[in-house]
Formats: sequence, structure tokens, C-alpha cells
Amino acid sequence: MSKKTDLRPSPIAGQWYPGNASRLRNSVDGYMNAAKLPKIDGEIIALITPHAGHTYSGPVAGHAFAAVRGLCPELVVVISPMHQPYSAPLLTSAHDAYNTPLGPIPIDKQAVQSLSEQIEAELGYGITPVRNDSEHSVEIELPFLQQALGKDFELLPLMLRNQTRTVTALLGHALAQTLEERDYLIVASTDLSHFHSQETARTLDQEFLKRVEAFDPDAILRGEKEGKTSACGRGAVAATLWAAKHLGADTVKVVNYATSGDITGDLGRVVGYGAAVITRTCPVET
Repeated sequence: MSKKTDLRPSPIAGQWYPGNASRLRNSVDGYMNAAKLPKIDGEIIALITPHAGHTYSGPVAGHAFAAVRGLCPELVVVISPMHQPYSAPLLTSAHDAYNTPLGPIPIDKQAVQSLSEQIEAELGYGITPVRNDSEHSVEIELPFLQQALGKDFELLPLMLRNQTRTVTALLGHALAQTLEERDYLIVASTDLSHFHSQETARTLDQEFLKRVEAFDPDAILRGEKEGKTSACGRGAVAATLWAAKHLGADTVKVVNYATSGDITGDLGRVVGYGAAVITRTCPVET
């Protein structure tokens, strides 16, 4: 990659995860090595994984990324919520690449443009590029991808402010069309319930994960309104499930769950973390 490449500077390296490359590799590998995965049938096309600091959510995220170790997609889509107060419904990075201590990851600008054009044709607006954002929920997944995958890849980063059914269902459909001729992996980045007791968090989170395993994006979005579930990236998960359905996926398996309380011992105000694998067990018709 050229030295003149416009790199997105990392606002979280050295804070949310190790800023030293060697320490980061060892840390991420350790989380993946410790993962105990169930049997996974079929071709993995998407993951659901948390986005807290690695100290807290790394053991859970390690289960998701251990499942794709050695895979070689050319394009990885990471869909996350946008926690920062931008007004645009859908956002991406305006930079040429994301930068982590493990090196730069180029953004596939052509894929971003194609997806944006499809969405704009339906909604009247596309994907807004932003510079120097402080959003953590895409970047936090990248060191895991850099260590897990078997070759370099390009990135399609998506951050959602609008997580309604209209937007997420359309995004899922358009994303599937963008990816259908590509070798890809989709990553939905979300944490689960925030700042409840351990007992309440487990009730909310298990209901959310039950709806994930039911492969039901509508139920995931309804859960928040019903007060039965809570997840900051519910729209990212719903969009990923809709895209996966269009791409022929038929199974979702939850591979790990924990809370921040399991790490810190503070069970009064915890954050929930889940990891899941989305697979296509039937071959795609050609």
C-alpha cells in the first residue's frame, strides 16, 4: 500500500486493545486459542460478535473469529451501530483504509459506491462518508480479522444510525446483491444489554440470542420495542440476517455468551456479549 494512502487514525488502539503489534497478536491469538467451539455444519458466511474493549469482550469475540480461522474472503463487511451523534442514517469511512497496529486494511470504495447507489435508488439517500470518526464498533473487530483470516482482505465498513426495519431490510437486500459474485464474510458488531444486574442481563440477552438463533430479524427489531431484548447493534444484526437469508444461509448457531461481570466480578451493572455463526448448509443454486 502506498505511503500516501489516506489512513483513518485509530482513536482506540492502546486503550480498547493493545497498541503494540506483538502484544496485540498474542492477545487476539490467545482469545481464539481458548475458544471451545461446538460442531459447525456448512459454510460460514457471517458472524455476530461483540465490540467492547478486548479485555471485556475478547473471550466471547474469540469464539466467533476462531470459527473462521484460515478462511480467505477477499471482502469483509463489518456492520455496526454508530454511537456518535451524526445525523446521516447510514455511514462509512471517507478514508482509504483503516489502520491498526497490525497494519492498514484498504476499503473497497467500489463496493461501497455500488451499495450506496442501490440504497439511494430506493430510499433517496445513500451511505454518507465521514472522516476521523471516533466510532469503535467497526475497528474493534479488525485485529481479530487480521489474525484469523488466511490472507489480506478489503473492507466494507457500515455504521447505522437508523436501525428501522425499512432501512435494515433494504440494506440487507442490497448488500446481498453487492456480495453475490464476491468471496465475502459479513460481521455484525453488537453488544447486548447494558448496565443491568447480571440476572436481568441474562434474561434480556438470552431472549435476544434465542431470536438470533431463530433467524428472525423482525423479531430482533420487535424485541427492543417490547422491552424483551436490548442490543445497541440490533439493526446491524437484523441487516446481516436479511443479507444472509438472501445469500442462501439457513442456520444461526450461538457459540458463546458472557457478561462484563464474568470478567470484573461486578454483577450489579453489566454489559452482555454474544457470539454467533451464520452458515449456509445447502449449496447455492447456480
